[in-house]
Amino acid sequence: MAAYGLYTHIASNKFRSMMLLAGLFLLIYVLVYAGALLAEVFLNSNRAAGDYMALAMQDLISAFPWATVAAALWIVIAYFFHQNMIDAVTGSESVTRKEQPRLYNLLENLCISRGIPMPKLKIMDSPALNAFASGLNRRQYSITVTTGLLNALDDQEMEAVLGHELTHIRNGDVQLMVVAVIIAGVVGFFGELFFRMFTNLSWNSSGSSGWSSSSSSSSSSSSSSSSSDSKNSGGGAVIVVVVAIALIVLAWLLSQVVKLALSRSREYLADAGSVELTKNPDAMITALRKIEGRGELPNATSAVMELCVDNPREGFADLFATHPSVQSRIDKLVQFAGGRDPGPLEHVGEEAPASEPEDADPAAPPPLPNKGPWSDAGVPGVLPPLPGQGPWGPHR
Repeated sequence: MAAYGLYTHIASNKFRSMMLLAGLFLLIYVLVYAGALLAEVFLNSNRAAGDYMALAMQDLISAFPWATVAAALWIVIAYFFHQNMIDAVTGSESVTRKEQPRLYNLLENLCISRGIPMPKLKIMDSPALNAFASGLNRRQYSITVTTGLLNALDDQEMEAVLGHELTHIRNGDVQLMVVAVIIAGVVGFFGELFFRMFTNLSWNSSGSSGWSSSSSSSSSSSSSSSSSDSKNSGGGAVIVVVVAIALIVLAWLLSQVVKLALSRSREYLADAGSVELTKNPDAMITALRKIEGRGELPNATSAVMELCVDNPREGFADLFATHPSVQSRIDKLVQFAGGRDPGPLEHVGEEAPASEPEDADPAAPPPLPNKGPWSDAGVPGVLPPLPGQGPWGPHR
């Protein structure tokens, strides 16, 4: 289901969310079948590969109701407690107007201007420059901002970032991203559980794993069996173990491919939505320039990073990258919103204090600080205003 406009993008997100939830059940069944294969190998010896697979299929049919209930229970738990899980990972805390009046007022003004319900506001204590939205319904929506971002951005830039996150909520991107986080989390958990179980059973028993010990005892007790039969039975067990491991790896890879459902166009639309809310493309551009290369949250999982304004983590060959590059996003804002790009910024907010000249007059007033692209012309590093140029392009 392709998204060609805002409303079709929202409908596409809802459709993808339902498909991903259905895919979660399928991945759970694959993991249960892989676990049944391993269990049959260790419990039953001297069988052909086809026998192991048939027994594992019977186990899957028996476990089908329990696996379905477990997957549904996980969805229910994630629906009500996913924000608590994210807060536990990031250390985010809710704040009020009294605690963060500047940030709270900026978000409230944006919501009032468009009649949007006010989401919860959270602060994450981190020097990184990033922010993200989360939640599955109006009562759960929240926007989390790092302290580093709060200190590095001025009011107009911070307003642009908040508008970006509000657009994610309005467009339904947040629900899809949270569903992807839920799927990646549960499959990764069970995949690691099976992997640890297999390695413990295979290597921690000093070479007496299930099929090796049983096959050796069988060969000593039944000397009349042919050597070809024992080879076939041992080979069948090895084949089944390889198939089980391959299924677990496949399930994990599919949970990672879920990221491909997170269309990169959602970030372009969120940037455009921020400009539509603030009428200030320059603020969004300079905010992205300041965030560029400084958005890494060290303690956050990759799933949480996919929720952020910028995700500097990349998959191999950029295949699993969930965000377009900052440069491409800025190019779109320059092309379609008439914004101006000051170019890459270095060491924003981290300038070393300049040494005072020896012959400076102590009674002279201090120099004016560099306020950014909205300060007066003539301040170093600030672009002068273009004649006849407005926030949406040249005046006509």
